[in-house]
Amino acid sequence: MSDNAKSTDASNATQAAPRGRVTVVGSLNMDLVARAPRLPMPGETLAGHTFAQVPGGKGGNQAVAAARLGAQVAMIGCVGQDANGATLRASLEAEGIDCAALATSEHAPTGVALIIVDDASQNAIVIVAGSNAEVTPASIDAQEAMLARADVIVCQLETPPETVRAALAAGRRLGRTTILNPAPAANALPGDWFALIDYLIPNELEAATLTGMAIATPDDARRAAHALKARGARNVVITLGGQGVFALLDGDVDGKHLPSPKVDAVDTTAAGDTFIGGFAAELARGSAVADAIAFGQRAAAIAVTREGAQPSIPHRAEVTA
Repeated sequence: MSDNAKSTDASNATQAAPRGRVTVVGSLNMDLVARAPRLPMPGETLAGHTFAQVPGGKGGNQAVAAARLGAQVAMIGCVGQDANGATLRASLEAEGIDCAALATSEHAPTGVALIIVDDASQNAIVIVAGSNAEVTPASIDAQEAMLARADVIVCQLETPPETVRAALAAGRRLGRTTILNPAPAANALPGDWFALIDYLIPNELEAATLTGMAIATPDDARRAAHALKARGARNVVITLGGQGVFALLDGDVDGKHLPSPKVDAVDTTAAGDTFIGGFAAELARGSAVADAIAFGQRAAAIAVTREGAQPSIPHRAEVTA
């Protein structure tokens, strides 16, 4: 068989593969990223290595991840009427993401995130919400048809909490699978949210905030997962960085620690978003939950070997190779 024929067959196979629908309700930020030897102390000024300005925001990152990793993706969010907003919209459209529900604020600037990444690949982030604050429950009501077409609805906490609840409630009412990444988590979630969540996916710091439990090991994550599931979440998946994830799934009494692939990390920015995007894409495709988790882990392991948020997110072919 010729190389051209092999290429055509591979292309046809890719097009024939099932692609689920993922709708992301969330934030879009322009990331201002500085790399430095270490994170600064309060009041300290450090000389940095490099600076970059790249598209980000947890909602945007997760939408791009889901799209690159195999899903048909729609984005519900809001950008400002400025250069950053135009850049973010164009970057989503370039990924094939449906931006029909991406509004433009007439008053607020596009959200920004100030990110410092140290030589150990750890980061510190400050977010200014800007136009993300204008994603309201009315925005959700206006997109009922889009949400109804989704297989999976993904939310985070960088838009107003009442909006997040409205999106989760719409997903439950419409019989869609709902994922909540409770980031950034400043307080415990309202009790009536848990019954609306099919997959609650915090990292160890977020799980600690939600439960009041210190989490340093998979055993700590086990206790936190049981506490969160007891509040009503159907499934709890706690990401633990280099230690992998702890998953407590529906019908599973004990839960399971799933180690992550071993890689040399360069930048952990967007690793969690890549995991969630890949997990959501696989769930929407119809994969088993355990397979979706493993796929998300492989995708995140690739992302941490690259710098930046969205630039680090791999494509499906890289994960399945």
